[in-house]
Amino acid sequence: MTGTVSRPTLEAVAARAGVSRATVSRVVNGGDGVREPLVERVRQAVEELGYVPNQAARSLVTRRHDAVAVVIAEPETRVFADPFFALQLRGISKELTAHDSQLVLLLTEGRDDHVRVARYLAGGHVDGALVFSLHLDDPLPGLIHGAGVPTVFGGRPGWGEGVREAVYVDCDNRGGARQAVRHLLGLGRTRIAHITGALDQTSAVDRLDGYRDVMADADPALVAQGDFTPAGGERAMRELLERRPDVDAVFVANDLSALGALRVLREHGRRVPEDVAVIGFDDMLPIAEQADPPLTTVRQEIEEMGRLMARLLIRGLGDGAGAEGPVPESSGVVLPTTVVRRASA
Repeated sequence: MTGTVSRPTLEAVAARAGVSRATVSRVVNGGDGVREPLVERVRQAVEELGYVPNQAARSLVTRRHDAVAVVIAEPETRVFADPFFALQLRGISKELTAHDSQLVLLLTEGRDDHVRVARYLAGGHVDGALVFSLHLDDPLPGLIHGAGVPTVFGGRPGWGEGVREAVYVDCDNRGGARQAVRHLLGLGRTRIAHITGALDQTSAVDRLDGYRDVMADADPALVAQGDFTPAGGERAMRELLERRPDVDAVFVANDLSALGALRVLREHGRRVPEDVAVIGFDDMLPIAEQADPPLTTVRQEIEEMGRLMARLLIRGLGDGAGAEGPVPESSGVVLPTTVVRRASA
C-alpha cells in the first residue's frame, strides 16, 4: 500500500514565508491590504511547497466558486452529434480557462431535467450560467431567473418577459440569410427554395424571415421545414422535389441539413450546382469543405460567440480586468456573417 502524502497547509506556507496565516489567506484569496514584498514572499512559498488552496474554504471567503455552468437545452444525442456545440464549447472553455474557472456541463432531456438544472443553479454551486439552444416554449429562462444566477444566453431570446434585460450573443441570422439568397439570385437562379431549421428556435425563424425578405413573392411550396439535422434536411429536400421538381437552388438553414439535402439530390440524379445550387449556414469545418461538392455557406463565428458569451459573464461577475479582447457594452451582441463560396453554389 502507498502511504498518504499530506498536503501543504496554510500554516506551512505562512511559516515558509515568515508571515501570519491571515496574510497568506488574504494573498491566496485575492484580498487587498498586503504590501507587494510580502505578496511575493507568499507566492514564492506557495510555489515551493506546491500549496493548492482548499476550494470549499476559499469559497467561504470570496463567495466565488470559480465554476460556470454551461446549460445546453438539448438531449445528449443531439449535443454530441452536432459539431456546432463542440465549437461553441471550445470557445467557452478557452475563455473560462484563461480566468481559472471550471466548466460544468448541464444537458436537458425533458421537463424533469429543467427542474434539476434550476435546482442545481440555485444551490450555489456556480458563479453564473451560459445557456444556449433554447426553444420558444422552454421554461429554463424563467427557472434560471428565479434561481438568481447571472446568465448570458447564446442566441436571440424569443420569450416575452425579460427580453430587454437579457444579455445574449448571436450572429446576424436574418442578414446572413439575405446574403445567401442574394448570392443565389446573382447566379441567375429564380426558383430558390428554403429548408428551415427547427422553427421553435429564434435562429431558424430569423433565417426564414431573411429568406422571405428577399423572396417576398415566392411560392409557399418552396419552403420546407427541417430541424437542423441531416435527416431533417433529407426529408425536406424530398418534399421540395415532390412539390416543386423545377427548383434550381436551395438555401438550407445549416450545414448539417445541407449534407442531407445534397444526398437526396444525388439520389435523384440532380447535379450540384449545375441543376440545383445549394448554400448552407454555419461554415463548420471540416464538414463544409469535405461535402460533395464542397459547400458554399454563410459563415458565423461559432467559437468566437462562445468566447464572447463567457467574456460577458466574467465581466458581469466583476472579473473582467484580464479578459482577452474587447467586451461590448450592449446587452445584445450580434456578430456579422459572410458568404464563403465553394463549389456547391
